[in-house]
Amino acid sequence: MPANRLPGISSARELLDVLIRAGMIVVLVMWCFQIFQPFLNLVLWAVILAITLYPLNQKLAGLFGSRPGWASVLLVLLGLACLIGPLSLLGSSVANSVQTGMQTLHNQAIEIPPPPETVRDWPLIGQTLFDVWSRASNDLAWAYSQLAPHIKGVSKTLLVQLAGIGTGVLVFVAALIIAGLMMAKGESLKHSAIAIASRISGPERGAELAALCTSTIRAVAQGVVGIAFIQMLLVGIGLVAMGVPAAGLLSLVVLLLGITQLPTVLILLPIVIYVFAHDGVSVATIVFTAWTLFAGLSDNILKPLLLGRGVAVPMPVVLIGALGGMLSNGIIGLFIGPVILAVGYQLFMNWVYQTLPEDGLAASDAQKKPPAD
Repeated sequence: MPANRLPGISSARELLDVLIRAGMIVVLVMWCFQIFQPFLNLVLWAVILAITLYPLNQKLAGLFGSRPGWASVLLVLLGLACLIGPLSLLGSSVANSVQTGMQTLHNQAIEIPPPPETVRDWPLIGQTLFDVWSRASNDLAWAYSQLAPHIKGVSKTLLVQLAGIGTGVLVFVAALIIAGLMMAKGESLKHSAIAIASRISGPERGAELAALCTSTIRAVAQGVVGIAFIQMLLVGIGLVAMGVPAAGLLSLVVLLLGITQLPTVLILLPIVIYVFAHDGVSVATIVFTAWTLFAGLSDNILKPLLLGRGVAVPMPVVLIGALGGMLSNGIIGLFIGPVILAVGYQLFMNWVYQTLPEDGLAASDAQKKPPAD
């Protein structure tokens, strides 16, 4: 009888050992994640920058006699020299706009102009909209009491996230430096990525999985986020130089429009009209208009240069990634979100449409089988 119990006891002990090991691994992973979490956005952004800039780093390394380290140093220095100034100006503008907006929201110092008489003639909603608008312009307390419960939480959350623009600039600079270190060790990191992918999906699909992630990151980072970021910088420089109010926030709107592939003229045309109405016709306004239109249409030039026409990720995925990333991780999430969500989408769809071995055999047998009479 005891001999018959031995197999059961042995199996129970093995199961207990497996559960204990699994529990210890889970606890270790949770501790590691808690320690690493404050640096997660920084490392993700550095990885995205490194993968995106690595082909350029390889070309520069050839000019330096196959020295990727020197090429990485040059890329980082050029990036810092080109971005520190514009990012600092836009960051200061966003911070001032956010501070003013928060004070206005806290003091309820919002003015609503009266509606035009032509609103009455609008079909269906004209008279109702005119009455509500008129009451809101005459009685701000009533309008605030009606709208505050709906917009207060969202507006404060958005303003608080935008207030972290200074931290986002510092994260961007640090990520660029870390990306330079990664590019200097690009070949070894590439082999490590393929090894990790092979461990996850099997040796037969490891290289394919790593290549899919790399191509998706480069396509979205260059063809969507990169072009929108360059447009934001160009437009922002013009807005700050012209002294347009809330230049930083308007630049972020340009960035969102660029990421969602919507024409930036939707926001740039009203800005140009405002500048002409406020400052009149002058050499400065004409130069500002030409610069703004050039910046708004620059995506037509940048897309062929940055190979952005082959992005196979639906724009709703990119939009959700941008908005969700900004709300959850601040301004740096606006750049990380679309890339990470696009990679997840591509991996999921690749898994969905992956041909299973038995499917391939069934298809092969169906082709070999002669047609029925």
